Amino acid sequence: MQTFLTKLRLIFEDKSLRNRVLFVIFVLALFRLGAAIPIPGVNQAELGRFFQGNQFLGLLNLFSGGGLSNLSIVMLGVGPFITASIIMQLMGMVLPALKEMYQESGEAGRKKFAQHSRLLSIPLAMLQGFGLLTLLARQGILGQLSTFDQIINVLVVTAGSIILMWIGELISEFGIGNGLSLIIFAGIVAQLPTTLSQLIYQFDISQIVTYLAFIIIAIIIVAGVVVVNEAERPVPVTYAKRVRGMKVYGGQSTYLPLRLNQAGVIPIIFALSILLFPQMIATFLSGVNIEIIKTISGLITKFLANTLVYGSAYFVLVFLFTYFYTAVTFDPVKISENLQKNGAFIPGTRPGVPTSEYLSRIVTRITAFGALFLGVIAILPIILQAATGQQSLAIGGTALLIVVSVVLELVKQLNAQLAMREY
Repeated sequence: MQTFLTKLRLIFEDKSLRNRVLFVIFVLALFRLGAAIPIPGVNQAELGRFFQGNQFLGLLNLFSGGGLSNLSIVMLGVGPFITASIIMQLMGMVLPALKEMYQESGEAGRKKFAQHSRLLSIPLAMLQGFGLLTLLARQGILGQLSTFDQIINVLVVTAGSIILMWIGELISEFGIGNGLSLIIFAGIVAQLPTTLSQLIYQFDISQIVTYLAFIIIAIIIVAGVVVVNEAERPVPVTYAKRVRGMKVYGGQSTYLPLRLNQAGVIPIIFALSILLFPQMIATFLSGVNIEIIKTISGLITKFLANTLVYGSAYFVLVFLFTYFYTAVTFDPVKISENLQKNGAFIPGTRPGVPTSEYLSRIVTRITAFGALFLGVIAILPIILQAATGQQSLAIGGTALLIVVSVVLELVKQLNAQLAMREY
Protein backbone atom coordinates (compact mmCIF):
# COMPACT_ATOMS: atom_id res chain seq x y z
CA MET A 1 0.00 0.00 0.00
CA GLN A 2 2.86 2.35 0.84
CA THR A 3 4.46 1.72 -2.57
CA PHE A 4 1.16 2.45 -4.29
CA LEU A 5 0.71 5.72 -2.38
CA THR A 6 4.31 6.68 -3.09
CA LYS A 7 3.84 6.10 -6.83
CA LEU A 8 0.57 8.03 -6.77
CA ARG A 9 2.33 10.95 -5.10
CA LEU A 10 5.16 10.85 -7.65
CA ILE A 11 2.65 10.86 -10.52
CA PHE A 12 0.95 14.03 -9.29
CA GLU A 13 4.22 15.73 -8.35
CA ASP A 14 5.52 15.43 -11.92
CA LYS A 15 3.79 18.14 -13.97
CA SER A 16 4.03 16.41 -17.34
CA LEU A 17 2.80 13.05 -16.04
CA ARG A 18 0.06 14.72 -14.00
CA ASN A 19 -1.19 16.56 -17.08
CA ARG A 20 -1.29 13.31 -19.04
CA VAL A 21 -3.34 11.54 -16.36
CA LEU A 22 -5.73 14.50 -15.95
CA PHE A 23 -6.15 14.70 -19.74
CA VAL A 24 -7.18 11.02 -19.84
CA ILE A 25 -9.69 11.54 -17.01
CA PHE A 26 -11.16 14.64 -18.70
CA VAL A 27 -11.52 12.99 -22.11
CA LEU A 28 -13.08 9.84 -20.65
CA ALA A 29 -15.55 12.05 -18.74
CA LEU A 30 -16.55 13.64 -22.07
CA PHE A 31 -17.00 10.17 -23.55
CA ARG A 32 -19.30 9.13 -20.67
CA LEU A 33 -21.28 12.33 -21.17
CA GLY A 34 -21.78 11.47 -24.84
CA ALA A 35 -22.84 7.92 -23.87
CA ALA A 36 -25.70 9.42 -21.84
CA ILE A 37 -27.16 11.52 -24.72
CA PRO A 38 -29.71 9.40 -26.67
CA ILE A 39 -30.66 9.81 -30.31
CA PRO A 40 -34.23 11.08 -30.96
CA GLY A 41 -37.31 8.84 -30.80
CA VAL A 42 -36.13 6.12 -28.37
CA ASN A 43 -38.68 4.03 -26.45
CA GLN A 44 -36.70 3.24 -23.28
CA ALA A 45 -39.13 0.55 -22.02
CA GLU A 46 -38.97 -1.42 -25.29
CA LEU A 47 -35.20 -0.88 -25.45
CA GLY A 48 -34.67 -2.46 -22.02
CA ARG A 49 -36.88 -5.42 -22.93
CA PHE A 50 -35.07 -6.04 -26.21
CA PHE A 51 -31.60 -5.83 -24.67
CA GLN A 52 -32.42 -8.29 -21.90
CA GLY A 53 -30.74 -11.58 -22.77
CA ASN A 54 -29.58 -10.48 -26.26
CA GLN A 55 -25.91 -11.52 -26.22
CA PHE A 56 -25.04 -10.11 -29.64
CA LEU A 57 -26.15 -6.62 -28.63
CA GLY A 58 -24.40 -7.19 -25.31
CA LEU A 59 -21.13 -7.69 -27.21
CA LEU A 60 -21.70 -4.56 -29.29
CA ASN A 61 -22.63 -2.67 -26.14
CA LEU A 62 -19.31 -3.74 -24.62
CA PHE A 63 -17.33 -2.18 -27.48
CA SER A 64 -19.49 0.93 -27.44
CA GLY A 65 -18.59 1.48 -23.81
CA GLY A 66 -22.21 1.12 -22.73
CA GLY A 67 -23.43 3.66 -25.29
CA LEU A 68 -25.55 1.17 -27.24
CA SER A 69 -27.74 0.26 -24.25
CA ASN A 70 -28.90 3.90 -24.16
CA LEU A 71 -28.97 4.29 -27.97
CA SER A 72 -26.69 7.25 -27.43
CA ILE A 73 -24.96 9.36 -30.05
CA VAL A 74 -21.85 7.17 -29.53
CA MET A 75 -23.82 3.92 -29.67
CA LEU A 76 -21.42 2.33 -32.17
CA GLY A 77 -18.39 3.02 -30.00
CA VAL A 78 -14.99 2.07 -31.42
CA GLY A 79 -16.37 -1.18 -32.89
CA PRO A 80 -16.21 -0.05 -36.55
CA PHE A 81 -12.57 1.01 -36.20
CA ILE A 82 -11.64 -2.27 -34.46
CA THR A 83 -13.40 -4.21 -37.22
CA ALA A 84 -11.60 -2.14 -39.89
CA SER A 85 -8.23 -2.77 -38.19
CA ILE A 86 -8.84 -6.53 -38.05
CA ILE A 87 -9.91 -6.57 -41.71
CA MET A 88 -6.79 -4.63 -42.70
CA GLN A 89 -4.55 -7.00 -40.72
CA LEU A 90 -6.12 -10.05 -42.34
CA MET A 91 -5.88 -8.44 -45.80
CA GLY A 92 -2.26 -7.61 -45.04
CA MET A 93 -1.56 -11.33 -44.69
CA VAL A 94 -3.14 -12.01 -48.10
CA LEU A 95 -2.16 -8.97 -50.19
CA PRO A 96 1.63 -8.55 -50.55
CA ALA A 97 1.34 -4.77 -51.10
CA LEU A 98 -0.37 -4.20 -47.74
CA LYS A 99 2.04 -6.56 -45.97
CA GLU A 100 5.02 -4.65 -47.42
CA MET A 101 3.45 -1.34 -46.42
CA TYR A 102 3.01 -2.47 -42.81
CA GLN A 103 6.22 -4.44 -42.24
CA GLU A 104 8.88 -3.01 -44.54
CA SER A 105 8.08 0.68 -44.98
CA GLY A 106 8.89 1.72 -41.41
CA GLU A 107 6.92 4.29 -39.43
CA ALA A 108 5.59 6.01 -42.55
CA GLY A 109 4.13 2.73 -43.83
CA ARG A 110 2.46 2.00 -40.49
CA LYS A 111 0.90 5.48 -40.44
CA LYS A 112 -0.43 4.96 -43.97
CA PHE A 113 -1.78 1.55 -42.93
CA ALA A 114 -3.54 3.14 -39.94
CA GLN A 115 -5.00 5.84 -42.21
CA HIS A 116 -6.51 3.17 -44.46
CA SER A 117 -8.08 1.58 -41.35
CA ARG A 118 -9.60 4.94 -40.36
CA LEU A 119 -11.07 5.46 -43.83
CA LEU A 120 -12.47 1.92 -43.91
CA SER A 121 -14.14 2.46 -40.53
CA ILE A 122 -16.40 5.21 -41.97
CA PRO A 123 -18.44 3.02 -44.39
CA LEU A 124 -18.41 0.22 -41.80
CA ALA A 125 -19.87 2.61 -39.21
CA MET A 126 -22.58 3.73 -41.65
CA LEU A 127 -23.51 0.14 -42.53
CA GLN A 128 -23.52 -0.97 -38.90
CA GLY A 129 -25.51 2.10 -37.83
CA PHE A 130 -28.10 1.60 -40.58
CA GLY A 131 -28.47 -2.10 -39.79
CA LEU A 132 -28.87 -1.59 -36.04
CA LEU A 133 -31.28 1.32 -36.37
CA THR A 134 -33.38 -0.62 -38.89
CA LEU A 135 -33.48 -3.65 -36.60
CA LEU A 136 -34.44 -1.52 -33.58
CA ALA A 137 -37.11 0.33 -35.57
CA ARG A 138 -38.73 -3.00 -36.55
CA GLN A 139 -38.78 -4.00 -32.88
CA GLY A 140 -40.74 -0.85 -31.99
CA ILE A 141 -37.85 0.69 -30.05
CA LEU A 142 -37.64 3.71 -32.33
CA GLY A 143 -40.78 5.69 -33.11
CA GLN A 144 -42.17 6.39 -36.55
CA LEU A 145 -39.35 8.38 -38.11
CA SER A 146 -39.29 9.90 -41.57
CA THR A 147 -36.63 8.93 -44.08
CA PHE A 148 -34.85 12.22 -43.44
CA ASP A 149 -34.80 11.55 -39.67
CA GLN A 150 -33.42 8.05 -40.25
CA ILE A 151 -30.61 9.43 -42.44
CA ILE A 152 -29.81 12.03 -39.78
CA ASN A 153 -29.65 9.31 -37.10
CA VAL A 154 -27.26 7.22 -39.22
CA LEU A 155 -25.03 10.27 -39.80
CA VAL A 156 -25.12 11.15 -36.08
CA VAL A 157 -24.07 7.71 -34.86
CA THR A 158 -21.41 7.49 -37.59
CA ALA A 159 -20.01 10.86 -36.52
CA GLY A 160 -20.09 9.68 -32.89
CA SER A 161 -18.01 6.62 -33.76
CA ILE A 162 -15.47 8.72 -35.70
CA ILE A 163 -15.23 11.19 -32.79
CA LEU A 164 -14.54 8.31 -30.37
CA MET A 165 -11.85 7.01 -32.72
CA TRP A 166 -10.28 10.49 -32.72
CA ILE A 167 -10.55 10.72 -28.91
CA GLY A 168 -8.85 7.34 -28.59
CA GLU A 169 -5.92 8.50 -30.70
CA LEU A 170 -5.68 11.72 -28.66
CA ILE A 171 -5.41 9.63 -25.48
CA SER A 172 -2.68 7.48 -27.05
CA GLU A 173 -0.72 10.58 -28.11
CA PHE A 174 -1.24 13.00 -25.22
CA GLY A 175 -2.27 10.68 -22.39
CA ILE A 176 -1.26 7.34 -20.91
CA GLY A 177 -2.06 3.93 -22.38
CA ASN A 178 -3.90 2.81 -25.48
CA GLY A 179 -6.82 5.17 -26.12
CA LEU A 180 -9.20 2.66 -27.74
CA SER A 181 -8.64 0.12 -24.96
CA LEU A 182 -9.22 2.77 -22.30
CA ILE A 183 -12.53 3.79 -23.90
CA ILE A 184 -13.76 0.18 -23.79
CA PHE A 185 -12.37 -0.15 -20.25
CA ALA A 186 -14.22 2.98 -19.12
CA GLY A 187 -17.49 1.63 -20.52
CA ILE A 188 -17.07 -1.70 -18.71
CA VAL A 189 -16.19 -0.04 -15.39
CA ALA A 190 -19.11 2.40 -15.76
CA GLN A 191 -21.51 -0.57 -15.70
CA LEU A 192 -20.17 -1.88 -12.37
CA PRO A 193 -22.40 0.34 -10.16
CA THR A 194 -25.50 -1.03 -11.94
CA THR A 195 -24.32 -4.62 -11.43
CA LEU A 196 -23.52 -3.99 -7.75
CA SER A 197 -26.91 -2.38 -7.18
CA GLN A 198 -28.60 -5.45 -8.69
CA LEU A 199 -26.59 -7.71 -6.37
CA ILE A 200 -27.55 -5.62 -3.33
CA TYR A 201 -31.21 -5.60 -4.38
CA GLN A 202 -31.23 -9.39 -4.90
CA PHE A 203 -29.18 -10.13 -1.77
CA ASP A 204 -30.50 -13.08 0.23
CA ILE A 205 -28.93 -13.87 3.61
CA SER A 206 -29.73 -17.56 3.11
CA GLN A 207 -27.31 -17.61 0.13
CA ILE A 208 -24.37 -16.10 2.00
CA VAL A 209 -22.29 -19.25 1.34
CA THR A 210 -22.92 -18.83 -2.42
CA TYR A 211 -21.78 -15.20 -2.32
CA LEU A 212 -18.61 -16.03 -0.35
CA ALA A 213 -17.79 -18.89 -2.72
CA PHE A 214 -18.31 -16.57 -5.71
CA ILE A 215 -15.93 -13.97 -4.21
CA ILE A 216 -13.23 -16.60 -3.66
CA ILE A 217 -13.69 -18.00 -7.19
CA ALA A 218 -13.61 -14.48 -8.66
CA ILE A 219 -10.29 -13.72 -6.93
CA ILE A 220 -8.79 -16.99 -8.19
CA ILE A 221 -10.03 -16.34 -11.75
CA VAL A 222 -8.64 -12.79 -11.85
CA ALA A 223 -5.28 -14.01 -10.48
CA GLY A 224 -5.23 -16.76 -13.11
CA VAL A 225 -5.98 -14.29 -15.91
CA VAL A 226 -3.15 -12.04 -14.74
CA VAL A 227 -0.68 -14.94 -14.56
CA VAL A 228 -1.57 -16.35 -17.98
CA ASN A 229 -1.72 -12.90 -19.57
CA GLU A 230 1.83 -12.17 -18.40
CA ALA A 231 3.25 -15.68 -18.93
CA GLU A 232 6.05 -16.07 -21.45
CA ARG A 233 8.09 -18.95 -22.82
CA PRO A 234 11.69 -17.67 -23.06
CA VAL A 235 13.65 -19.07 -26.00
CA PRO A 236 17.43 -18.61 -25.47
CA VAL A 237 19.18 -16.63 -28.20
CA THR A 238 22.95 -16.11 -28.58
CA TYR A 239 24.63 -13.50 -30.78
CA ALA A 240 27.75 -14.67 -32.60
CA LYS A 241 31.00 -12.82 -31.97
CA ARG A 242 32.15 -10.50 -34.73
CA VAL A 243 35.56 -8.89 -34.97
CA ARG A 244 35.77 -5.42 -36.49
CA GLY A 245 39.21 -3.90 -36.35
CA MET A 246 40.48 -4.15 -32.80
CA LYS A 247 37.01 -4.61 -31.27
CA VAL A 248 34.89 -7.72 -30.72
CA TYR A 249 31.11 -7.37 -31.02
CA GLY A 250 28.37 -9.81 -30.05
CA GLY A 251 28.73 -12.87 -27.90
CA GLN A 252 25.83 -11.86 -25.62
CA SER A 253 23.09 -14.24 -24.62
CA THR A 254 19.48 -13.14 -24.35
CA TYR A 255 16.08 -14.69 -24.93
CA LEU A 256 13.13 -14.40 -27.28
CA PRO A 257 9.88 -14.06 -25.27
CA LEU A 258 6.96 -16.03 -26.70
CA ARG A 259 3.73 -15.07 -24.98
CA LEU A 260 1.46 -17.85 -23.78
CA ASN A 261 -1.58 -15.90 -24.94
CA GLN A 262 -0.40 -14.50 -28.27
CA ALA A 263 -3.90 -13.77 -29.59
CA GLY A 264 -5.25 -11.79 -26.62
CA VAL A 265 -9.00 -11.21 -26.65
CA ILE A 266 -9.40 -11.36 -30.46
CA PRO A 267 -10.44 -15.07 -30.66
CA ILE A 268 -13.35 -14.46 -28.25
CA ILE A 269 -14.51 -11.51 -30.37
CA PHE A 270 -14.32 -13.57 -33.58
CA ALA A 271 -16.14 -16.52 -31.99
CA LEU A 272 -18.91 -14.34 -30.57
CA SER A 273 -19.37 -12.54 -33.86
CA ILE A 274 -19.75 -15.77 -35.83
CA LEU A 275 -21.85 -17.56 -33.20
CA LEU A 276 -24.24 -14.69 -32.52
CA PHE A 277 -24.59 -13.46 -36.10
CA PRO A 278 -27.22 -16.15 -36.92
CA GLN A 279 -29.10 -15.08 -33.80
CA MET A 280 -29.19 -11.48 -35.01
CA ILE A 281 -30.35 -12.60 -38.47
CA ALA A 282 -33.06 -14.78 -36.90
CA THR A 283 -34.27 -11.86 -34.80
CA PHE A 284 -34.23 -9.64 -37.88
CA LEU A 285 -36.26 -12.17 -39.94
CA SER A 286 -38.76 -12.89 -37.16
CA GLY A 287 -40.75 -9.84 -38.23
CA VAL A 288 -41.13 -11.05 -41.84
CA ASN A 289 -44.69 -12.14 -42.70
CA ILE A 290 -43.63 -15.33 -44.49
CA GLU A 291 -44.40 -18.52 -42.58
CA ILE A 292 -41.37 -20.59 -43.66
CA ILE A 293 -38.94 -17.79 -42.85
CA LYS A 294 -40.53 -17.29 -39.43
CA THR A 295 -40.29 -21.05 -38.80
CA ILE A 296 -36.60 -21.15 -39.75
CA SER A 297 -35.80 -18.13 -37.59
CA GLY A 298 -37.66 -19.74 -34.68
CA LEU A 299 -35.66 -22.97 -35.03
CA ILE A 300 -32.36 -21.05 -35.11
CA THR A 301 -33.32 -19.07 -32.02
CA LYS A 302 -34.40 -22.24 -30.17
CA PHE A 303 -31.18 -24.06 -31.15
CA LEU A 304 -28.95 -21.23 -29.91
CA ALA A 305 -31.03 -20.85 -26.75
CA ASN A 306 -29.83 -24.30 -25.62
CA THR A 307 -27.11 -23.50 -23.06
CA LEU A 308 -25.18 -26.74 -23.60
CA VAL A 309 -25.12 -26.39 -27.40
CA TYR A 310 -24.27 -22.70 -27.24
CA GLY A 311 -21.49 -23.18 -24.65
CA SER A 312 -19.91 -26.11 -26.50
CA ALA A 313 -19.91 -24.29 -29.85
CA TYR A 314 -18.55 -21.16 -28.17
CA PHE A 315 -15.65 -23.10 -26.57
CA VAL A 316 -14.72 -24.89 -29.82
CA LEU A 317 -14.79 -21.66 -31.87
CA VAL A 318 -12.61 -19.80 -29.36
CA PHE A 319 -10.12 -22.70 -29.35
CA LEU A 320 -9.91 -22.80 -33.16
CA PHE A 321 -9.72 -19.04 -33.60
CA THR A 322 -6.86 -18.83 -31.09
CA TYR A 323 -4.79 -21.07 -33.35
CA PHE A 324 -5.94 -19.21 -36.45
CA TYR A 325 -5.11 -15.72 -35.17
CA THR A 326 -1.77 -16.87 -33.72
CA ALA A 327 -0.86 -18.37 -37.10
CA VAL A 328 -1.81 -15.11 -38.81
CA THR A 329 0.11 -12.78 -36.51
CA PHE A 330 3.15 -14.94 -35.59
CA ASP A 331 5.50 -15.70 -38.48
CA PRO A 332 8.32 -18.07 -37.38
CA VAL A 333 9.96 -17.88 -40.82
CA LYS A 334 10.25 -14.09 -40.59
CA ILE A 335 11.65 -14.30 -37.05
CA SER A 336 14.16 -16.92 -38.13
CA GLU A 337 15.31 -14.69 -41.01
CA ASN A 338 15.68 -11.68 -38.71
CA LEU A 339 17.74 -13.70 -36.22
CA GLN A 340 19.99 -14.94 -39.02
CA LYS A 341 20.46 -11.42 -40.43
CA ASN A 342 21.53 -10.12 -37.03
CA GLY A 343 24.00 -12.93 -36.44
CA ALA A 344 21.86 -14.57 -33.75
CA PHE A 345 20.98 -18.24 -33.29
CA ILE A 346 19.20 -20.53 -30.87
CA PRO A 347 21.75 -22.82 -29.13
CA GLY A 348 21.48 -26.39 -30.40
CA THR A 349 19.44 -25.37 -33.47
CA ARG A 350 20.81 -24.52 -36.91
CA PRO A 351 19.80 -21.16 -38.44
CA GLY A 352 17.22 -20.99 -41.19
CA VAL A 353 14.53 -23.64 -41.64
CA PRO A 354 15.43 -25.68 -38.49
CA THR A 355 15.01 -22.52 -36.39
CA SER A 356 11.61 -21.70 -37.87
CA GLU A 357 10.46 -25.31 -37.34
CA TYR A 358 11.70 -25.20 -33.74
CA LEU A 359 9.79 -21.97 -33.07
CA SER A 360 6.66 -23.38 -34.75
CA ARG A 361 6.71 -26.44 -32.47
CA ILE A 362 7.03 -24.28 -29.34
CA VAL A 363 4.26 -21.91 -30.43
CA THR A 364 1.96 -24.84 -31.28
CA ARG A 365 2.43 -26.33 -27.79
CA ILE A 366 1.98 -23.12 -25.79
CA THR A 367 -0.94 -22.02 -28.00
CA ALA A 368 -2.76 -25.23 -27.05
CA PHE A 369 -2.70 -24.17 -23.39
CA GLY A 370 -3.53 -20.55 -24.27
CA ALA A 371 -6.48 -21.64 -26.44
CA LEU A 372 -7.79 -23.93 -23.68
CA PHE A 373 -7.49 -21.09 -21.17
CA LEU A 374 -9.33 -18.62 -23.44
CA GLY A 375 -12.08 -21.15 -24.10
CA VAL A 376 -12.65 -21.72 -20.37
CA ILE A 377 -12.62 -17.97 -19.63
CA ALA A 378 -15.10 -17.37 -22.46
CA ILE A 379 -17.71 -19.82 -21.14
CA LEU A 380 -17.16 -19.02 -17.44
CA PRO A 381 -20.10 -16.58 -17.28
CA ILE A 382 -22.40 -19.30 -18.66
CA ILE A 383 -21.10 -21.86 -16.13
CA LEU A 384 -21.38 -19.50 -13.14
CA GLN A 385 -24.85 -18.28 -14.11
CA ALA A 386 -26.03 -21.88 -14.43
CA ALA A 387 -24.45 -22.82 -11.08
CA THR A 388 -25.71 -19.83 -9.08
CA GLY A 389 -28.97 -19.17 -10.93
CA GLN A 390 -28.27 -15.42 -10.91
CA GLN A 391 -27.37 -13.29 -13.94
CA SER A 392 -25.34 -10.85 -11.81
CA LEU A 393 -23.05 -13.55 -10.36
CA ALA A 394 -20.88 -14.04 -13.42
CA ILE A 395 -17.25 -13.26 -14.09
CA GLY A 396 -15.11 -13.98 -17.12
CA GLY A 397 -15.52 -13.48 -20.84
CA THR A 398 -14.37 -10.57 -22.95
CA ALA A 399 -14.93 -7.91 -20.29
CA LEU A 400 -12.59 -9.55 -17.76
CA LEU A 401 -9.78 -10.04 -20.30
CA ILE A 402 -10.06 -6.44 -21.49
CA VAL A 403 -10.09 -5.00 -17.97
CA VAL A 404 -7.09 -7.07 -16.83
CA SER A 405 -5.10 -6.35 -20.01
CA VAL A 406 -5.77 -2.60 -19.88
CA VAL A 407 -4.92 -2.32 -16.17
CA LEU A 408 -1.67 -4.28 -16.59
CA GLU A 409 -0.64 -2.21 -19.63
CA LEU A 410 -1.51 1.04 -17.84
CA VAL A 411 0.53 0.08 -14.77
CA LYS A 412 3.50 -0.86 -16.98
CA GLN A 413 3.39 2.48 -18.82
CA LEU A 414 3.10 4.47 -15.59
CA ASN A 415 6.06 2.57 -14.10
CA ALA A 416 8.07 3.19 -17.28
CA GLN A 417 7.29 6.94 -17.16
CA LEU A 418 8.26 7.12 -13.48
CA ALA A 419 11.48 5.18 -14.09
CA MET A 420 12.40 7.44 -17.04
CA ARG A 421 11.89 10.58 -14.94
CA GLU A 422 13.87 9.10 -12.04
CA TYR A 423 16.89 8.48 -14.25
